Amino acid sequence: LAAVDLRVETGQGGSVPRTLVAIASEARRRAIDEDAEIDEFWCVFDVEWPRNHPGLDEAVKAAHANGIQLAISNPCFELWLILHFQDHAARLDNKQARRLRRQFDGSSDKGLQTARYMPLLAKAARRAAELDTRHQQDGTAFPHDNPSSGMHRLLAAVQPPSR
Repeated sequence: LAAVDLRVETGQGGSVPRTLVAIASEARRRAIDEDAEIDEFWCVFDVEWPRNHPGLDEAVKAAHANGIQLAISNPCFELWLILHFQDHAARLDNKQARRLRRQFDGSSDKGLQTARYMPLLAKAARRAAELDTRHQQDGTAFPHDNPSSGMHRLLAAVQPPSR
């Protein structure tokens, strides 16, 4: 059996990648000091194309240096939601991604209708992995890997292996 402790950090710059990585790094240090049985720490955030989050590169470097796994969506999390419904390989900015997401679920905010998305999770994960493969083959590296989403790696880490 596995347990997942999910924390959403907001306030005082809590949604900025650099701050999220710092919070996760501190939590990991505390867990190590306390001999907690925690295998992985993850941060989920966006690139925010066309204007990347400030300190994005530093956040990624700090995450790698501190053993924090990353699930980054480029340009934004809405791409991950789009991948539930269709392949998407063309570059997007945040506005385009939000508009396209709205076409699929009618939502205009950050909420989701889980009943619509959950049955399509495996398709979204496959599509996101295919985007990773495409970027690897053409030599496109972060943060220029628009579109991409690392959510499939996070899902793989928390889902039990299939039998």
